[in-house]
Amino acid sequence: MVNSLSIVILAAGKGSRMKSPKAKVLHEICGREMLYYSIKAAREITDDVIVVVAHQKDAVIAAMEKHFTDLTFITQDADNFPGTGGAMMGVKPKYDNVLVLNGDMPLIERSSIEKFLANPADIVMSVIPLDNPSGYGRVVIENNSVLRIVEEKDASADEKAINTVNAGVYAFKHHVLQTYIPRLSNANAQGEYYLTDVIEMARNDGLSISPLYVEEVEFKGVNSKNDLAGAEMIMMDRIRRFWMDAGVIMQLPETIYIEEGVKFEGECIVENGARLCGNTLIANSHIKAHSIIEDSTVRNSDVGPLAHLRPLSVLEGTHIGNFVEVKKSTLTGVKAGHLSYLGDATIDTGSNIGAGTITCNYDGVKKYQTIIGKNVFVGSDTQLVAPVEIADNVMIAAGTTVTAGKYESDILILSRTPIRKVAGFFTKFFGKGK
Repeated sequence: MVNSLSIVILAAGKGSRMKSPKAKVLHEICGREMLYYSIKAAREITDDVIVVVAHQKDAVIAAMEKHFTDLTFITQDADNFPGTGGAMMGVKPKYDNVLVLNGDMPLIERSSIEKFLANPADIVMSVIPLDNPSGYGRVVIENNSVLRIVEEKDASADEKAINTVNAGVYAFKHHVLQTYIPRLSNANAQGEYYLTDVIEMARNDGLSISPLYVEEVEFKGVNSKNDLAGAEMIMMDRIRRFWMDAGVIMQLPETIYIEEGVKFEGECIVENGARLCGNTLIANSHIKAHSIIEDSTVRNSDVGPLAHLRPLSVLEGTHIGNFVEVKKSTLTGVKAGHLSYLGDATIDTGSNIGAGTITCNYDGVKKYQTIIGKNVFVGSDTQLVAPVEIADNVMIAAGTTVTAGKYESDILILSRTPIRKVAGFFTKFFGKGK
């Protein structure tokens, strides 16, 4: 961790091009808000991370405090001091070197941030050569030194022809910000205070300003839903590669969806089409094709194909087969091979859940628990009407409805309507011509 660097992350904007009521930095990529990734990269480098907020500030702060502690939040006076320069007013960095990041750059990585620290200039700014620079501020560079930055709305025709654009990340010496932020003006087409104007003022005073050429993939901001989808594809590929390098076997990895919070331990296999979400842990397990796992723990088990573990499910040494849905349940040493719903249940070692079994856990008002002991054989098409507790070593016959209550060990539970046979009924109903 660098103890001489403060990082300021600008996260105050509305993001109107996202066409959404949600603040731009709260749109998710791989299960985390895009602002999360900028903060994560910053926290790997420094203990002084300052986040500037304004639009939906309470929601932004609450979302980030779920992931991080010891962040400093500064509220921008966006009504009176709009723009990137206005965002820096009132910011008080801890260290002499100050890096300014944007909250809509989720793909930036620590290694790229560290490159800014290798240059001793008063200001180091990121630049990207683009084939189509439309929509971005242009950077005028001579002799490897930045002369000025021009926002596209304020650029002349000649300046718009420049293809070197401002990537929006800067490293300043603290004294530069102290000197020039108070001198910013909003006398421009948008009536905003531009951080980029610091470049021109510093240049006029003879300060050193160096360009840092960076990769577009990391520094291009997310400004639309198309950008969001593209960034997620890149992030997803990074996540998959990380876990495959760690030893996870992935079959057709490009078809597997894995979120940031998912973790693996030991020898794991993930087949094609799987979707792994939230804070999920997979340990020494096999996730078969097209299964969905959300905020769950799977140890020494196999799941699927086409199974669904909903949040707060825990499997240990368990087989979950196709079209089985588990919700907020703990299964230890259980087999549930086919077509079942197991919700709000605890099922112990050696128990077998037959096809078509349903825990009836909801009465329209409350959810209730189903507890099944060891070595319980549950026949096909069984309904368990919670709250219900089945002791060890019990057999439940196929087609049984087990009503609420406690059931002792070493019994057969059976509820079936006796079969009736009505002679001649088929002919009577359909007629002799059928």
